[in-house]
Amino acid sequence: MVGKKYLWRHPDGRFYVRKTIAGKMVYLGRIDAPEGTAEFDRLYWEIRTGKAVEAKRSWSALIDAYRETDKWAGHSHRYRKDLEPVFEYLIEKMGGRDVSRLTQTDIYKAMEANRHRVRFANYIPTAVSMLSKLAIRKGWRIDNPAIGIEQMKVPKDRQRAHLPWPDWAVDRFRADAESLARLIFEIGVGSVQRPGDWVEFTWGDYDGQNLRLRQNKTDVPLTLPCTVNLRTALDKARASLGYVPHPSRHILTNHHGNRMGYRTMAYIMIKERKRLGLMSFDQHALRYRGVMELAWAGCDDDEIASYSGHTTKAMIRKYAGEARQIMRARQAAAKRR
Repeated sequence: MVGKKYLWRHPDGRFYVRKTIAGKMVYLGRIDAPEGTAEFDRLYWEIRTGKAVEAKRSWSALIDAYRETDKWAGHSHRYRKDLEPVFEYLIEKMGGRDVSRLTQTDIYKAMEANRHRVRFANYIPTAVSMLSKLAIRKGWRIDNPAIGIEQMKVPKDRQRAHLPWPDWAVDRFRADAESLARLIFEIGVGSVQRPGDWVEFTWGDYDGQNLRLRQNKTDVPLTLPCTVNLRTALDKARASLGYVPHPSRHILTNHHGNRMGYRTMAYIMIKERKRLGLMSFDQHALRYRGVMELAWAGCDDDEIASYSGHTTKAMIRKYAGEARQIMRARQAAAKRR
């Protein structure tokens, strides 16, 4: 051990190479070899000099291991699809690096390099955090460097509020939209869920009166009584199949009969909104239209949250408040007349 600067022994007996960088202790790697052996010396100098060609405990190996876990399999299809590009980015940029050498500074640098795509940049610490938890269980790290990372904010000049669909736009879409786009529309307004959940509904989730789901984002299970318009659209879509669909068959499918992808659904809605002159109102805003309709029906914030699955009430107050203002203004106008 004489002459091995930065060598540190953990109370449990394991050896690490660590050093202070910018006032913070950084762990460069762990030595998995008996003290005093040639292998111990070799690993020490590889970690110390960073000359190892391919870390045995690399990010590529960790990502491969994570993809085999039950945790990964338990994530929704949409969530895995969002994370896969981030995993590929990590493999490209640092796939061969030792997992234990990543610092918070590295994470911030990666986020800054992707500032032009804020949503992707904010997924980087999310991915690193879940991978680091596995690394800690495997003994490849002793900390999670993604804890406390601040998310990037979308620049104000790129922020665009979702405009709730007004009555006239809803009426136009229901009157003139193609059948598949109309089905997507009614699922959006009627379920009051995020677009990522719409493509997950199966025929087994529909009992003729209600839709059941477990939200992708919150993992909250919900049972949603269908509106008349949604029930009519679902019954029409099921009847058009000409047979009783298997419960596992998705309600929204592509031309091959397979589950419709999120991008395909978005393309269908963009095409139809453009054709009908409704590009100011996007598909995400259909959820807010549903919130407004619940508010118009006299629901309080707790009742709306039980339907929409919102975990916080800020967005409910925003759109329900707007709906209530419109309703009160109409009532005032009627009294005025």
